[in-house]
Amino acid sequence: QVQLVESGGGFVQPGGSLKLSCAASGTIFRIDVMSWYRQAPGKERELVASIGSVTTHYADSVKGRFTISRDNTKHTVDLQMNSLKPEDTAVYYCKMVVEYRSLWGQGTLVTVSS
Repeated sequence: QVQLVESGGGFVQPGGSLKLSCAASGTIFRIDVMSWYRQAPGKERELVASIGSVTTHYADSVKGRFTISRDNTKHTVDLQMNSLKPEDTAVYYCKMVVEYRSLWGQGTLVTVSS
């Protein structure tokens, strides 16, 4: 059974950086789109960034600050977050389409505060 495990969340001051990682474990033959979502308190889950085989997509709120990348041999997706703002505070979830099924990680908390 394929599982996604995230790491890298934590507390950071405004302007700081964090890198989130998500790894898929198990027997895997194909992963299509990999994505990061986030959910802030009292808000709906929103797409932050996604990466396919060639293209990437970013929410307007993170363009120029966040970078998504993937390693197909390791079945991982990373999210480098720079110039963090208090409004980036949320639980971040990775999502992968593994053999046509959407799988989610358990979430990792990112808190940006002075």
